[in-house]
Amino acid sequence: MQLSLVLSAVLLAFSVPSLAEQCPALLQGELQKLRSEERIDLCAAFAGKPLVVVNTASFCGFTPQFKGLETLYQRYKDQGLQVLGVPSDDFRQEADSNEETAKVCYVNYGVTFAMSETQSVTGHDAVPLFKELAAQSQAPRWNFSKYVIDAQGKVVASFPSSTTPDDPALLAAVERAIASQR
Repeated sequence: MQLSLVLSAVLLAFSVPSLAEQCPALLQGELQKLRSEERIDLCAAFAGKPLVVVNTASFCGFTPQFKGLETLYQRYKDQGLQVLGVPSDDFRQEADSNEETAKVCYVNYGVTFAMSETQSVTGHDAVPLFKELAAQSQAPRWNFSKYVIDAQGKVVASFPSSTTPDDPALLAAVERAIASQR
């Protein structure tokens, strides 16, 4: 009896892909959720879903894009789109506290999509998510760089800060990412 259980366990271990195989490299890791005790398990939250990742800042000329990002999220969320905002002070325009960042996002702009606490998004200190984004595309050159990721965890397009969330090219990339679920 014990031998059959051991054999069953061994066979199961070889027949089920490991989490690392199921989860694309881009989504392997966690980020602390903004103003929460919770962590965002990137794989659990976003694997198999189209995703837009944006490095954000509370005191940037592009900060009003939060409104457009929320509109984008509301427009496509029923089709599976997820949006992840990652505040960063790499360009010296983020609030000094997560409380203040949360106020800008949630109170000033009504953000309902996922937001992490402040992270490094460039260079050697970048979080793994942004290191992989840079490997597949390029590192952010400024706040509000946008990355559109398909359901397989591949960057299908990236856009600079100046590209607004309602830009036709960005919307076309989002629609391609949504189509990748099928």
